[in-house]
Amino acid sequence: MLTNVMNLGDLLTQVAQRHADEPGFIAHGATWSWSGINRRVDAVCAALRERGVRKGDRILVHSRNNLPLFESAWVAFKLGAVWVPTNYRIAPPEAAYLGRSSGARVMLYDHGFEHYVDAVRAATPTLEHVVALGEPRAGELAYEALAAQPGGSFRAEEVERDDPLWFFYTSGTTGHPKAGTLTHGQMAFVVTNHLADLMPGLDARSRSLVVAPLSHGAGIHAIVNTARGAASVLPNSEKLDPEEVWALVERHRIDNMFTVPTIVKMLTEHAAVDQYDHRSLKFVIYAGAPMYRADQKHALRKLGCVLVQYYGLGEVTGNITVLPPHLHEADDDSPGSRPGTCGYARTGIEIAIIDDAGHRLEAFETGEICVRGPAVMSGYDNNPEANAKAFKHGWFHTGDLGHLDREGFLYITGRSSDMYISGGSNVYPREVEEALLLHDAVHEVAVLGMPDPKWGEMGVAVVVCRAGCEVTPEALLEHLDGRLARYKCPRHFVFWEALPKSAYGKITKKDVRAMLAADWEASRADQAEKV
Repeated sequence: MLTNVMNLGDLLTQVAQRHADEPGFIAHGATWSWSGINRRVDAVCAALRERGVRKGDRILVHSRNNLPLFESAWVAFKLGAVWVPTNYRIAPPEAAYLGRSSGARVMLYDHGFEHYVDAVRAATPTLEHVVALGEPRAGELAYEALAAQPGGSFRAEEVERDDPLWFFYTSGTTGHPKAGTLTHGQMAFVVTNHLADLMPGLDARSRSLVVAPLSHGAGIHAIVNTARGAASVLPNSEKLDPEEVWALVERHRIDNMFTVPTIVKMLTEHAAVDQYDHRSLKFVIYAGAPMYRADQKHALRKLGCVLVQYYGLGEVTGNITVLPPHLHEADDDSPGSRPGTCGYARTGIEIAIIDDAGHRLEAFETGEICVRGPAVMSGYDNNPEANAKAFKHGWFHTGDLGHLDREGFLYITGRSSDMYISGGSNVYPREVEEALLLHDAVHEVAVLGMPDPKWGEMGVAVVVCRAGCEVTPEALLEHLDGRLARYKCPRHFVFWEALPKSAYGKITKKDVRAMLAADWEASRADQAEKV
């Protein structure tokens, strides 16, 4: 049986042939053409091949968003190596774990991260080559010098469908990250599906704004744009600057961007959204977490019919559901409106709601969201226990809870690990958070269960108020009356100035829990139970 497939790196080769002089990457006032990017990638490939880097070797990359990070993916793909990008905000010991667990042979690093290299080198016996994106130290290679070497085109390595090309590390809620193995054949399907379901009509005149780390979901989005010759535009600011974002949208006529709900919230609540022309936008894609309904309505009022939601995990490369622009309704009562849904199954993907025994549940019954189809990873690298848990009963288990309606639209209740049991009743925090966010004074909220001697677990709401607003626990409970069953209402409220977030803008509940636990008893003593 023939299992050879196109090396995904040849997407760059092909677009460089078709659109040689068209812009491929725009950053810091400079523009690189597709042919120029491809020449640089081929030169780095040739230099690493000369130094013995071969198919299957792992290339660890620790970098901020920049051109070399974008190029490093194509370098790894064409070599038949495995791209192992990090979240550059992790600590050196965490980078060391990624180096050791992946068996990295090559490491590329951005300026200022020398101490990360030292940590990785000390923990990773397989590491042989270190490439500096800035000034190299003794014994290190200089990326720009490799990229500038003259030479002809580099022929991409022959690959099979299940050959790995990317270790997509998942953060998880406990323990060490796990390396989801993405393959050449799987990613070819994902790229095709993204183009069909998320951004139909994308072409070389399109422009994509990069507002999230290229090491994860935004990197997949950049690969999809590359497949159609659409240039990626990088902001100057390392932190999200809404005014710069909207200025770039206007200047470059941006038509698509990949975000998470908190980024959409920040961008559409900033005054600059009304000061710049953003009519070029066609697809503002948000993923990573469901978007609160109040935030969704506000974004629709500001941007119009351009929101695209998808639900997915790194292990399924974002490829589970889609809610396209025409199904984003601002009016809950309009015909066909489905408030709270994250969409329907992507083309070629099957979704089922499964109980603990592996039985498929009926419409509106809550259980674990499970999926199957060609977008699912080949497995976690070197982790048989995690694979046994994730692949059961013929499905990939997401760990998320939810239900399907009769038309196949999916509704996410929350993570199975987020659900808590109070007084014998299951409570799903997402539902409570949605209701609290409808209060005018509430900016952000996280609801979780904390240990309680009477109820087993007590619902706690950690609330961040809007600037200039205050609200009492009594007022919030009054607001929830009639919106939620009494047993679902939080029994304790805590007010913070901000909630901890990941590098991708998602509220990190494990950090909320840790911070809350530090002064839980003292906090309870200060506030009497309200119900």
